[in-house]
Amino acid sequence: MTTTELLADWAEKWAAATPDVVAIDYQGTRWTWSRWSDRIRRAAGGLRAAGIGRGDRIAFLDKNHPACLELTFAAASIGAGIAILNWRLAADELSYAYTDSGAHMLFAGPDLASAAVTATGAEHVVVIDDEYERFLADATPTPPAPDVEPADTALVIYSSGTTGRPKGVVLSQHALVTHTIDVGTVFPFADGDKNLVAMPLFHVGGICYAFFGIRAGVPSLMTREPDAQSLVKALLAGATHAFFVPPVITGFLAAGDAAIGALAKLRSLGYGAAPMPLPVLRRALDAWPDLNFVQVFGQTELAGVATSLAPADHRDPTRAHLLLSAGKPVPNVEVRVVDIVTEEDAPTGEQGEIWIRTVHRMTEYLNKPDATAETVTPDDWVRTGDVGHLDAEGYLYVEDRLKDMIITGGENVYGPEVERVLADHPHVTDAAIIGVPDERWGESVKAIVSTDGAVTAEDIIAFCRERLAGYKCPRTMDIVDALPRNASGKILKRDLRAPYWKDHQRAI
Repeated sequence: MTTTELLADWAEKWAAATPDVVAIDYQGTRWTWSRWSDRIRRAAGGLRAAGIGRGDRIAFLDKNHPACLELTFAAASIGAGIAILNWRLAADELSYAYTDSGAHMLFAGPDLASAAVTATGAEHVVVIDDEYERFLADATPTPPAPDVEPADTALVIYSSGTTGRPKGVVLSQHALVTHTIDVGTVFPFADGDKNLVAMPLFHVGGICYAFFGIRAGVPSLMTREPDAQSLVKALLAGATHAFFVPPVITGFLAAGDAAIGALAKLRSLGYGAAPMPLPVLRRALDAWPDLNFVQVFGQTELAGVATSLAPADHRDPTRAHLLLSAGKPVPNVEVRVVDIVTEEDAPTGEQGEIWIRTVHRMTEYLNKPDATAETVTPDDWVRTGDVGHLDAEGYLYVEDRLKDMIITGGENVYGPEVERVLADHPHVTDAAIIGVPDERWGESVKAIVSTDGAVTAEDIIAFCRERLAGYKCPRTMDIVDALPRNASGKILKRDLRAPYWKDHQRAI
């Protein structure tokens, strides 16, 4: 699929067509499309005045705030890009990501700015408070530049790294626009709909989901965090569409009749970023019989969604097995399953690595050509690192991972990231990180270590918390005499995981 449509076209279109319709609703403040388009143009003018031009990057660090979207569209309108940084990162991780991004400016929330400056050394910082509003007010509104190209980088999202450092996933305007158009068919909007934007915008499931409602011209109800009070308030304010990670849905089910009744006001609910336990999904289908559930599967390298399980598939009593499926490819996505050894197509029903080819894919891993070449084949297939099979009807089933990755609460954690920190502990002699089942988070991070005997598990976990984002730290830890290894010395993580997953239908 090719298109000349650009990100900046969306706000411009609706400002002209429906200037008085609400575009953004955030904590009681509402901006119409006309007002919001002006803010985006002013942000573009402010970036220009600060010396940001085509090919440059800025960085954003805050919890959900309309400024993140404004700056994303403003930067894109002048051919620049934005690196949206995970505000949960520890100082060392944040410093690495900011430096790697090559950003020339940092926009940071008031609660994060001071620590961010200390961690990153950023020289040009705008705080997302009155300072940001002055930044807009002092700027000259600047329309989209005529020399912007679809291939220009618009977004950099940092994904956990297989080698111990996060990788910057570079997404072009073309990838993001075509993804929004194609996956928008899975989340159709109608007049009167409102889109709830609750997932963190530093996550592809947050920022790229927000794009669906913006392109469709419907109001976006944004919450700063996906906490229960904010979500219920947005639902009562008329949200009709939302995307949640499975733990949020589990939380609604556990919160009682009032919460279940609030969520019933939705018309469409997407879920993904982590596997949904089958018992939880069945409870959700029973709790909300009129709700259209849409499961999505993908990854940051694909701008988000690659396959989807349609609402009708969720409620087909003749094919109940589809609830274990990740669905079928969305438009302009090809899926194949290849033999892990030969890389030839695996027969229908047989397990192999899932490969995906699409115009939605990333341009590259920033500053990591070797990692890019390992992930993207010469004929443009993305090696997902996930293991699964295709059935005779073309439904995809995701069953295991080749990559050493854990998905906890929708966040990706690679074992080597945590193992790198464990290896720095003076009393840890060997370490392995695995994911184990967790009823709330899907998976939780577990460490299995050997030590010299002079330390406790609590001491080691505290050491990790000083150096890693909280969600990456081990929740539990076993101290053993020795870790199992094969003849070449590689730790047998599948053997370590097996006791925890033996009664589960998925090994992830």
